[in-house]
Order: sequence, then structure tokens, then C-alpha cells
Amino acid sequence: MRFKFIEEHRTTFSINLMCRVMAVSPRGLRAHRGRPASRRQRSDLVTLAHIKEQSRLSLGSYGRLRMTEELKEIGLNVGHRRVGRLVRQNGISVVRTRKYKATTDSNHKFNIAPNLLDRDFNADAPNQKWAGDISYIWTREGWLYLAVILDLHSRCVFRSIRPLIPTTCAHLFRGIRPLVTRCREAVGWGYQV
Repeated sequence: MRFKFIEEHRTTFSINLMCRVMAVSPRGLRAHRGRPASRRQRSDLVTLAHIKEQSRLSLGSYGRLRMTEELKEIGLNVGHRRVGRLVRQNGISVVRTRKYKATTDSNHKFNIAPNLLDRDFNADAPNQKWAGDISYIWTREGWLYLAVILDLHSRCVFRSIRPLIPTTCAHLFRGIRPLVTRCREAVGWGYQV
């Protein structure tokens, strides 16, 4: 461990100074350089090669425990702590991918409303075209649903509802008439509701 530290920092500090601080002799350092790798180091290199191969085959999805099981299946007698140490020391990381979740089901037998606007969001007069949307926001209290309806001529919001649970469209449109009246009076629309 001390010799490894000295080798890593030999460009920063002098070798004699580091040998004195680490309480090792320069002769011992030279002997360490010429010494062949230990049996444990050779075994780690073999295990590391297998870990890299299994990581490549699994597309980086195997963690320490599953990697240990795979190595045991091919005949290596290793523990999960050793595999974890080798993975951590060599910067092999697990790639976590989320499974794709389809949020829209277009393959159904329900009635589909016709596209009356046909992406024309300009209105010549008030109360000709309305647009609405519903969205949801995660909060600490649960899902917060937000629904907005607006007139495309004046961009005046008719209704903004924030129920705690998703409701039907009938509930959403329940309060439209009084809001249209208020909005008409504020903007000066001349039509009957």
C-alpha cells in the first residue's frame, strides 16, 4: 500500500522524501518494483477480466450480487465483496434504464371525437372556439389535477379547476355559464349565453 502510494505520487514529491515519511527504505521500494505480482493480484486480474466480459455481455446492467452469481456459474470462486471491490476500483458502473411505459392507448374501440379545429386556433369573434386541457402535477399530498378552458378569441380563461381527484368532463363544464357571463362583461362581448 505504501509502495503503491509512492509510485502514484513520484512526479509530485521526491522519492527519498516519501520513503522517509512512509518509513520505508528506497532499497525496499526498488525491490518492490522488481517483485512479481502476488497470487492474489494475479487472481484479481483474472477475475477483473471476467467481470469486464460479463458487464459487456449484460450491457452494463449487472450489479455486484448478480455479477457474483454469473462468475460462480462459469466456475470462479469469488465473493460479492471482492467483486464489489474490483468493480468499484476499476470504475465499472451499472447502467440503470427504466422500462418504457406507454401512457396512451390508441388501440381501443371507444368513440373518438372529431377534430373540429383542425389546428386553426384563431377565432374571428368571441365564443366561437374554445380550447381546453387537463394536466396533473405530483405534490406531497398526491396528484393535483389542473383543467383549463379558454376562449381562443380573447384568450380569456373561462374555467380553471383543481380537483384532488380526476373527474368527468361534465363536472369540468358545470361552472362555465357564470364564468362566460363574467368574462363577457369584463371584455364587452355582445352575445347571449
